[in-house]
Amino acid sequence: MDPRTRVLIEAPIVRTLLRLAVPNILVLGAQASAGLVETYFIGKLGTESLAGVALVFPVLMLMQMMSAGAMGGGISSAIARALGGSRRADANALVLHAAIIALAFGLAFMLAVLGGGRWLYAVMGAKGPSMDAALTYSNWVFAGAVLVWLFNSLAAVIRGTGNMAVPAIVTVTGTAFLIPLSPALIFGWGPFPAFGIAGGAIALLAYYTAGTGALWAYLWSGRNVLHPSVRGVSFRWPLFRDILRVGALAALVTVSTNLTIIAGYGTGARLEYLLVPLVFGLGAPLVAMVGTSIGAGKRGRALRVAWIGAGIATVLTEAIGLGAAAFPYAWLSLFDSDPAMLESGARYLRVVGPFYGMLGLALSLYFASQGAGRLLWPLVGNFVRLTIAAAGGLVALRLTGDISHVFLAQSAALVAFGLINAVSVAGGAWFGAPSWPTKTALRKPA
Repeated sequence: MDPRTRVLIEAPIVRTLLRLAVPNILVLGAQASAGLVETYFIGKLGTESLAGVALVFPVLMLMQMMSAGAMGGGISSAIARALGGSRRADANALVLHAAIIALAFGLAFMLAVLGGGRWLYAVMGAKGPSMDAALTYSNWVFAGAVLVWLFNSLAAVIRGTGNMAVPAIVTVTGTAFLIPLSPALIFGWGPFPAFGIAGGAIALLAYYTAGTGALWAYLWSGRNVLHPSVRGVSFRWPLFRDILRVGALAALVTVSTNLTIIAGYGTGARLEYLLVPLVFGLGAPLVAMVGTSIGAGKRGRALRVAWIGAGIATVLTEAIGLGAAAFPYAWLSLFDSDPAMLESGARYLRVVGPFYGMLGLALSLYFASQGAGRLLWPLVGNFVRLTIAAAGGLVALRLTGDISHVFLAQSAALVAFGLINAVSVAGGAWFGAPSWPTKTALRKPA
């Protein structure tokens, strides 16, 4: 067994989780910085351009979350379980299977958005100059959807081996070039022509092209756990199924998560869009460690990894939620100074913020369940959350007319989401036997 794989199933859990999470957190910081810089410079083109890009953002986020977190989790889980079970040939073959899945989903997104973008953005409220800006940016970005899917899928392959550093290095290095390249192509700095709003999209595609090439070269360099090859590889449905049975269910969870956040309240709910990728920083190591442990037959360790990771995520997100509830204006003033927005957003954060720990609990166990290949209950929990948040909030608003009751429905939805995921894992959803996170169980050797 490769030493990196052995670390995942033998090294101390807390130290290993935190060490693997640090590169992912750096990636999140780099990506957030690039997004802020691009938004700033596109804003210089005018309100219509900024509004157009804002309409494309949720669709782009959906594709990012599906390719990196949902199907990417399925890929990492399949790789980890194969390596943990010493099925090296399967692990190597899964690389090309993952690439084929990425190509298929990338083409599907490209055709769907290029063909239906005008209708979609019209439904979202675009018209006139904002529609033109949205279509220009969207058509460029989604023409390269395959690149986004390939980049995130290859990064997921590498993370599945327990290597979080290489995807982080590629992402941070690429972002360092993307930040100056984006305004250069937007405004025509130096030798570059001025592409306007399309320049931001072209810079983004250049980033994904270079990043995909770098990740592909690393996988074929022979300097990693995997040694993929196109020679003698026959595509097998069981390997596709091993990825899709996790990734497809996770994609449904991603869709319902986005719908639930949209059902939240404006600027106040934006904090949840930051919490999801933040927990992903810890979630990617959870997928790798749980999957490898299960592949190696170490069920007890897999459960301990899940509960310890859930504890860390719960404490982290609860601290953020309590901070937002105590100082809501510090967060809300980053977006607008309108008194009505500040007041309503503050009410949202004061009611919902104290329950953000349940979001961390639910999402961390969702990622751990990806590693275990058991996603039925996280899917159920997410749909229950959506139902309570949307239907419950609507009923409360019609009966009372008080927006605070809508926020209470959001809080109840988070509690249900967290409890369903926790009770399902504790009740034996993975292995059929109860696995409550007692102190003795968490300390018991693998």
